[in-house]
Amino acid sequence: MSASFLIGWIKDNIKRQEGQAMAEYGIILALIAAVVIALLVTLGTDIKAALNTLVTQL
Repeated sequence: MSASFLIGWIKDNIKRQEGQAMAEYGIILALIAAVVIALLVTLGTDIKAALNTLVTQL
């Protein structure tokens, strides 16, 4: 699959209602991914410490 084919496919789908819904789902998915990444970066050390404590207790 070439990049020009992919770009053409995206342009065709964005013009249609179904394509618009797909683009909206893509935006929502990107926002959810950004929030998850931000949470993991922020809470990463706390999660690591909790898992280390759990492993030590086992």
